[in-house]
Amino acid sequence: MVTGPSGAGKGTLIARLVERLPELEVAVSATTRAQRPGEEDGREYWFLDEPTFRTRIAEGAFLEWVDYIDKLYGTLRSELVRIAARGRVCVLELELEGALRVQEDVPGAVTLFIAADVDELERRLRERATESTGEIGQRIRLARSQLEQAHRFRYMVRNDDVERATAALTAIVERELAFAGTMAAR
Repeated sequence: MVTGPSGAGKGTLIARLVERLPELEVAVSATTRAQRPGEEDGREYWFLDEPTFRTRIAEGAFLEWVDYIDKLYGTLRSELVRIAARGRVCVLELELEGALRVQEDVPGAVTLFIAADVDELERRLRERATESTGEIGQRIRLARSQLEQAHRFRYMVRNDDVERATAALTAIVERELAFAGTMAAR
């Protein structure tokens, strides 16, 4: 599972990781946020309205879910089942609160925190141009507190250079996959 503040480059690093390690597959998260131009339901997110999302919470359909800046986000358990049925290893891209829940509920989960300098986070968010100025301010305030939580995760990768960060992330995941394979063979 990969977490870190908004703008740290989690999505970019995960996409590059999956290109390098085809046995990995990213779980598609569900959200109540509005679908952006070019996004496809079931590809970027499962776009749900809030009543449906809350019904699915009550049904226990989510491994984890969070209320993040007035929108709901979560990982459907069915995504983990779908990925396992394909014989692949599931990668979760989670908000910090959801990552902490999974870490608590799934012993042995490999947890990675992607960090970046706050000024760099703000620059990336502004360049991305998907949030309003107020939302960017909220995300930056939240990022500052999230960066203080990096020590709670097994690994931390600083994304100050995408090539170096991709190589570091890939090396960590390869080690963990090799270790899991060794343990499974016992």
